[in-house]
Amino acid sequence: MTADLELRLRALMRRAQDGDAAAWRELLGELSRRLSVFFARRLGPAHAADIEDLVQETLLAIHRRRVTYDAAQPFTAWAHAVARYKLIDFWRRRRIRVHVPLETFEDSLWAPPDGSAEARLDLERVLGHLPERQQRLIRDVKIEGLSLAEAGARAGMTEGAAKVSLHRAMAALTARMREREDG
Repeated sequence: MTADLELRLRALMRRAQDGDAAAWRELLGELSRRLSVFFARRLGPAHAADIEDLVQETLLAIHRRRVTYDAAQPFTAWAHAVARYKLIDFWRRRRIRVHVPLETFEDSLWAPPDGSAEARLDLERVLGHLPERQQRLIRDVKIEGLSLAEAGARAGMTEGAAKVSLHRAMAALTARMREREDG
């Protein structure tokens, strides 16, 4: 995901929450395209007929829950959570058991199809402000898709300690990004 896209979607959502119908239509159109790709990747051709239904269910859920969105938080993470719950509901209704790691980088609706050099440099610059151990945990869990137990073992920590450290690292990154936006 590009930072520009996050900012644009967040701005659209803020305007939509303030009653701007054009911003709401634009946001729903953008989400519809991204949700179609998100669900298609996870369901495959066997459930192609269900993709549009899931997109519509998700857009409806986003519409109903739009008042719960906190404009100080990333919009894409909020929308992604709604989509994930709709996908899980679909699997439950169909009695499909699929293991989907909760903490994977690829699981984002807005992940770029290829990691550009600029994005990697930005990531390294942002992570450079964290202690090495926290940097490693973020790379292992959020980028490489390792479980907390696997990442903790690599770092010589228990799963619980890795979870706490990763949470603190993400909180520090969030605070740093907010400072950059405000200043």
